Amino acid sequence: MGKFDLSRITKDISYAMAKHSPEILTGVGIAGMMTAAILAVRATPKALNLITDKEAEKDVNSLTPIEVFKITWKCYIPSAIVMATSIACLIGATSENLRRNAALTTAYTLSESALRNYQEKVIETIGEKKESIIKDSIAKDTVDRNPVSSKEIIIVEKGNTLFHDCISGRYFTGDIEKIKKAVHTINHKVTSYGYVSLNDFYYEIGLPDISVGDKLGWNEDSGIIEIDFSAIVTSDDKPCIVINYNVEPCEGYC
Repeated sequence: MGKFDLSRITKDISYAMAKHSPEILTGVGIAGMMTAAILAVRATPKALNLITDKEAEKDVNSLTPIEVFKITWKCYIPSAIVMATSIACLIGATSENLRRNAALTTAYTLSESALRNYQEKVIETIGEKKESIIKDSIAKDTVDRNPVSSKEIIIVEKGNTLFHDCISGRYFTGDIEKIKKAVHTINHKVTSYGYVSLNDFYYEIGLPDISVGDKLGWNEDSGIIEIDFSAIVTSDDKPCIVINYNVEPCEGYC
């Protein structure tokens, strides 16, 4: 029993270390940099004494840089080793983060592709009309779970139609033609500059930025923005248009 518990503890520790390896490597790297600096400071008095003794031995006021290096380099070997190890840890942490981000991007791309294939097959099987009914029903469920009465309604410059953005979950009043124009503007930016952020789209329709709005966006590979509008009635009998994104914004877009 004791052996089993020890094995489990070992596995748990190994798993935790692997999971948090970037944080651990970064912490070790930073601590190593500080240690290297301390070792270098402590080695300096010894190095200065060696220089003084050599100057007295040669009866000169100062040594050449090459002579100083030859005399003192051994004093800084511990500091150099710790510094090199610290740099390796920081590089390792960066590499691991890049590898994980690449894996997440690949997984997201695969899942997005699978979702698109599923949506296309649904339309092919039941038809666009029934698929639209299902989409509208899902939009209504989304609004019902986030009733407008409990949310702040953002008033934009133009339009008094009530909208619900399914990504940010925000309600706002606006104009459907302005939103369609914003989609064209954003798609033009995608083709011109290669990418745009979600906050760029919100800016075009008059909404404030959100915290993840600069982390999500579209690019030429993900495709241009496609938006569907679902007209529903809220639980308190208010007409509302739900904005659905056929091409959702993704991470790593730029």
